[in-house]
Amino acid sequence: MTAVDERPAPAAAPPPRLPRRLWALLRNSWRQLTSMRTALVLLFLLAVAAIPGSVLPQRSVNTENVAGYFREHPVLAPVLDRLGGFEVYASPWFAAIYLLLFTSLIGCVVPRLLDHVRALRTVPPDAPRRMERLPRFAAAQERPDDPAAAARVAAAALRKRRFRTVVRESESGITVSAEKGHLKETGNLLFHLALLAVLIGVGFGHWYGWHGNRLLVQGADQGFCNSVTQYDEWSLGPRVEAADLPFFCLRLNDFEAAFQPSGQPKEFDATVEVQERQDGPWRSDRFTVNDPLRLSRANVHLLGHGYAVVLRYTDRYAVQQTKIVPFLPRDGMFTSEGVAQFPDVNIDPKTDKRAEDLQVGFEGVYLPTVDPKGGPSSVFPAENDPVLFLNAYRGNLGVDAGLPGSVYSLDRAQLVNGRLKQVNGKRPQRLTPGESWTLDDGTKLEFVGTRPFATLAVRSDPTQPLVLGGAVIGLIGLMLSLAGHRRRLWFRITPRDGSGSLMEAGGLPRTDYPGFDEEFDQIVAAARGLSEGTP
Repeated sequence: MTAVDERPAPAAAPPPRLPRRLWALLRNSWRQLTSMRTALVLLFLLAVAAIPGSVLPQRSVNTENVAGYFREHPVLAPVLDRLGGFEVYASPWFAAIYLLLFTSLIGCVVPRLLDHVRALRTVPPDAPRRMERLPRFAAAQERPDDPAAAARVAAAALRKRRFRTVVRESESGITVSAEKGHLKETGNLLFHLALLAVLIGVGFGHWYGWHGNRLLVQGADQGFCNSVTQYDEWSLGPRVEAADLPFFCLRLNDFEAAFQPSGQPKEFDATVEVQERQDGPWRSDRFTVNDPLRLSRANVHLLGHGYAVVLRYTDRYAVQQTKIVPFLPRDGMFTSEGVAQFPDVNIDPKTDKRAEDLQVGFEGVYLPTVDPKGGPSSVFPAENDPVLFLNAYRGNLGVDAGLPGSVYSLDRAQLVNGRLKQVNGKRPQRLTPGESWTLDDGTKLEFVGTRPFATLAVRSDPTQPLVLGGAVIGLIGLMLSLAGHRRRLWFRITPRDGSGSLMEAGGLPRTDYPGFDEEFDQIVAAARGLSEGTP
């Protein structure tokens, strides 16, 4: 008869509590985020995410280019704008990748740094009991000296090659433990710490940095001072106010450009006068493309140059106006386009009344070296044979409407609605320096000459030394990580019956090191071949 077990069944284990599950999920997520693989993936994603910022125009750099992109791609541009394509580096998705990478690096580097400090403070471990199982092993050989003397010889051979060496005595004999190659991990940590420094520098540089672009004509008396109202384009960091900009003023005294026979640029030199204090003295300085003008809290870079056309307009009341108008290059040979507007002309000196419908604008192309075959483009960037081609327009220029517009083109809306009309026919007027052009109403335009202009970029990045230092330290750390190879060696010396000793050796490379076999053989040969007191 089979006995029946009447004991109650054990109670089922209660399901895990939600906080424990949540803690396990958070712990596993943190481990995945702080792994080196995740950090590399995020670094790759950050590089990919920065590509649109270099392909698409950015509002913080040039709002006019963004507006031009909207005109050229009316369907695609609004979609890209909603995705942050024109403000890539300020978009939420770019910031998310940036912060995740920053967190991943901190979570990865800090534990490794602590482990590395502990490893540096820890002495090499004792020799394993069975060294013949190590990747490199040298069988025991006899030595004529006693174990203590043999151990000193082995330790001297290891220390000569800068191994950290520890000698241990036991009842069975003496062991010599040695370790080398911590520079590899030191280099890895330096590289990651430098990457963190670069990320911090870029982030704080965006917050506290600013930049502005300004076009300066040579010999213009006014120059410009460091104010947002005097920049053609400018952008301030989120933590920078307009009043925070340092004081300085610049005047462009001279600009020289040299070209290769092929037309490629050879050398650009700008000579300026600088004032860095209110009512302070002006000093002369010179800078080039690769050698910016370094001020106390900003750097002035030379971006480009071109030609400004000097035009003198005489209206029908014999009132003259002279304007220096920059013409912007559109190709490498400096075929340049520009507009000269005279909105305040045609004022009757007797009645002091202005005829708005008789405002005058000139639009055209400037060729530094005209094509002798009659082509529409310049054939060389230097002014070897300068020619100016202009079309004249009369009417309402639209400058009094209170709407923003470009100073480098006419208001096309005024042409479309008929308030601005071309008055010189189909062919543009050809002018060389010194020539004048009399219009149908008796007004006259004289092409006085040209002056060179320079496009300057003023940049301020207070974290630039941090980024530069991080880049240098990162390269040093990378070289150390590539050159370092961690390995361990052990010697065991035991007494021999009678006199003398027996020495065996083993080696373990902790990383891939093709030269370890040769190094091991040399150290073992040196330890076995030397006697105490031998150099």
